Amino acid sequence: MTVSRDGDLLEKVRDARRKLPELVLRQPSANLDFETVSLPEHDSDLLRDLVLAESVQTVIEIGLAYGSSALAIGEALVSTRSQEANHLIIDAYQHHFKNVGWEAIVSAGLDTICRLVEERSQIALPRLVTEGFIADAAFVDGSHIFHNVFVDLYFLRDLVQPGGLIILDDCQWPSVGTAVNYYVVNAGWIAEPMREPTRLRAFRLPDPACNPTFESFQSFQI
Repeated sequence: MTVSRDGDLLEKVRDARRKLPELVLRQPSANLDFETVSLPEHDSDLLRDLVLAESVQTVIEIGLAYGSSALAIGEALVSTRSQEANHLIIDAYQHHFKNVGWEAIVSAGLDTICRLVEERSQIALPRLVTEGFIADAAFVDGSHIFHNVFVDLYFLRDLVQPGGLIILDDCQWPSVGTAVNYYVVNAGWIAEPMREPTRLRAFRLPDPACNPTFESFQSFQI
């Protein structure tokens, strides 16, 4: 992509972010939970800035819903002007949201760098591991059931390169916070400081990767 085309795409993505609530309002049966399901604009901006600061090229996102976080990640990827930008989104339930999230991605022109896998992340992630897929960062906002979050994070340990960043939403929920706390206590994940108050949490993977033994296990309940 040329610089001018990148600039046009970047403005298109920003416009799609501004118009997302309007897009959702066109779906009367889907708009009642927009405020509770979607990542708020402030947190989306922080997510964008986290991804941008890492200068990442490949991101795995779990959970698309209405697309607010995906558009923020897309804005960051477009801003880097990388020819290798790659955004893999996993969401088996996009049809529950009337495909609004993917429609927003397409309207922003991000379908050129985005791929949607409509499958449960607990099934898709291990397949990506066997395929040798590697990401620079991941954003997790899918199932909040403890064992699903735990499994997602287990496979992301192999999919996100050592030293990469895993960002999560809703760690205030005990099921999510407890799952990630295992990896902090037992697998060397380090919480990244956030510049502003946010419901997001970011964790740096150890480099080299940490593979704890069963003798070193520590209790991890929050």
